[in-house]
Amino acid sequence: MSAEFADTNVILYLLDDGPKADRAEEILGQGPRISVQVLNEALVNCRRKAGLNWVDTGAFLAGIQSLCTVEDLTVQTHQLGRALAEKFQLSVYDAMIVSAALIAGCTTLWSEDMHDGLLVEDQLRVVNPFS
Repeated sequence: MSAEFADTNVILYLLDDGPKADRAEEILGQGPRISVQVLNEALVNCRRKAGLNWVDTGAFLAGIQSLCTVEDLTVQTHQLGRALAEKFQLSVYDAMIVSAALIAGCTTLWSEDMHDGLLVEDQLRVVNPFS
């Protein structure tokens, strides 16, 4: 089981060229965990921002799922996420990702968008892989 968890932004950099895409590929090659929340956010961004059609979006997400273990969204994820959003002033969406990572027992959350260096519940460290 991987102790690493990847945020949506890491996955989306696979659609770009350059050093961030290379770093994202390196991280995903290590088989981090992700959540259904990450898949949902990636789906929206593939369609709206990247302009991918449904077939290409499905193929992209299938590739991600072949590399990463996907954590389900549960009532436990929701309840912990709600508490984390309040405690750490996270957006609800980010808090659900943090919650899924904690429940999965991860110790590193790769994210460009969250608070780099934040230690959550003495277990999970948010790390910007692109800094």
